[in-house]
Amino acid sequence: MQPSQLFQNTSQWFDRAGAALLGTLPCRQGCSHCCIGLFPVTLLDKREIQRGLRLLSYEQRRRIEEKAREQVSTLAVAAPALIANQFIDHWPDGEIDRLIERFDALPCPALESDGRCGVYDFRPLVCRSMGIPTDDGERVHGACAVQTAVPVIRLSNALREQESRLVEREAEELGALRDRLGAEGEELLLPYAFLPESEAGTTTDTTSAQYS
Repeated sequence: MQPSQLFQNTSQWFDRAGAALLGTLPCRQGCSHCCIGLFPVTLLDKREIQRGLRLLSYEQRRRIEEKAREQVSTLAVAAPALIANQFIDHWPDGEIDRLIERFDALPCPALESDGRCGVYDFRPLVCRSMGIPTDDGERVHGACAVQTAVPVIRLSNALREQESRLVEREAEELGALRDRLGAEGEELLLPYAFLPESEAGTTTDTTSAQYS
C-alpha cells in the first residue's frame, strides 16, 4: 500500500505556517528538545515508522529497535497493563499523564547522538507539526519549553482551517486503518511504534504482511 499523503501534507502545512510566522519559531536543525520525553502516537504513525525502518541499514535499524526494546521493557515494569495490550486508548488521562511525567527524560529511540532523527522522513504526524503555537481563539500558547515567547503574528484563518482539515483526515484514515487491521486500539506510546510486528503481541500482526 502506498504511504498516506497526509504525512507530506502535514509537513507542507508546517512549512507554510512557519513562513507566515516570519522565522520566529525556535525550531532548527539539531534542536531535539521535543524528541525527549514519552508521548503517544497512532497506528498511522507506526506504519510510517516501520516503512522508514525497513529502508535503513541493518546496523542502524538494529540499534534503533534495541533502544525501543529496552524502553518498552522499562515501561512494562512501570505499567504492567502494557504487557497484555500496548494500546492506551481507554486509559484514564491521569494515568497516561503520570506515566509521561515519570519518563519525561526518555529520548526517542530514533534520536541520534548529534540531535538528528534517524527516521526523519518517516517521523510521526505530531513531530511534523510540533513547534507551531496553539491558538484557542483568545490566546496563543507556545508549543514547547524552548518557545519562551510566542510570535506576535497569529496564523491566518485559512492556515488554521487547513490544520483542522488535516486533523479530520487523520481521524478518518486512522479509523479506516484500525478497521482494516482489526486492531484493539489506535493509540500507543512512542517506543512501541519501533517494535517489529513479530514482537508487538497485538492483533496488528497483519501490518507487516500488508505494508511490506
